[in-house]
Amino acid sequence: MLRSLPVRIALGAVAVLGILFFLRYGVGDRGTSAGGNSPSGNVASGEKKTLSVGFLPVTCHLTCPVTDFASKTSSTMHFASQRFTDFPTVSESIKAGRLKATFMIAPLAMKLREQGIPVKICYLGHRDGSTVMIRKEDPAKNLSDLKGKTFAIPSKYSNQYLVINKLMRDQGVNPADIKFVELPPPDMPGALASKAIDAYFVGEPHAARAELDGTGRVLYHAKDIWPHFISCVLVVTEDLIKDHPEEVRELVRGIAQSGEWAETHRAEAAKVATGYFKQKEDLIKYVLTSPPDRVSYRMLTPSDEEIQKIADMGVETGILSKRILAADIVDRSFIPKDIKSADIDMRRIADAKP
Repeated sequence: MLRSLPVRIALGAVAVLGILFFLRYGVGDRGTSAGGNSPSGNVASGEKKTLSVGFLPVTCHLTCPVTDFASKTSSTMHFASQRFTDFPTVSESIKAGRLKATFMIAPLAMKLREQGIPVKICYLGHRDGSTVMIRKEDPAKNLSDLKGKTFAIPSKYSNQYLVINKLMRDQGVNPADIKFVELPPPDMPGALASKAIDAYFVGEPHAARAELDGTGRVLYHAKDIWPHFISCVLVVTEDLIKDHPEEVRELVRGIAQSGEWAETHRAEAAKVATGYFKQKEDLIKYVLTSPPDRVSYRMLTPSDEEIQKIADMGVETGILSKRILAADIVDRSFIPKDIKSADIDMRRIADAKP
């Protein structure tokens, strides 16, 4: 029996406060979404609108959580980052209409377009920032030394796969000589450590994890194979562009400004990202600083030449069945002419949470 009237009153008050908190904030899965499942729209009267933006916990997508963090104090929009762990799920969410804007690997965006999904590339997520890792004890010095071994990629629709195909041609390696498997990026370091795979090519920090754990070593940085390498792009659906162009303009501006801020505040950017990525701050900081040009968040306007090169390589490798023109998939109309650093209150960094 609950004992006294004062105790019952106190417990009742706690229950009421709990219900009010639930109604106000909800309980969504932080591992999946930091901003709810609604792709775009108005929230309660007096509150700003929220647009969910998909990302994976890779530094190629760092500007997504930084924009989320910065936009929480914006007077207009909150760009709520929605966390995924693999690209097939991102793709299905776009197809089903559950997601209107997301970061994804460039060839996959092209494949969606080829399949009749009306999406546009509106900006880049990064430059460089991907690494080829092999087991620490492996004596391999180049790709040809990996003949007969198992090599993991994020997806056959990834730029990593295109780059490796180019490298195979350059080194005279037959694609049949390497066994390619697709793995979600977070699973790659563990697979390398357990010797389930022999090598992998992925966006950071999933390469640096193996490096810091002492189980892997760098064979190639993407920037050494393909200078100013592009892996991921910001993809927006055409209906969002048509129905809410100002939201798209604000999103692209936010990504651009977040990139400029991250470029000059790398330690702080690592602190912001750690809660969104659900990874250790020291790991993200290592990627952003060792060396500093391991990944870049400047020069994020895609050129037709760059996008066309990726599209043509997609046809060459058989992941695209027909040639896509860069002019048909790229929309640069939302990119700001002048890019300044995001206005982020440094005092908030210590308490950064998704």
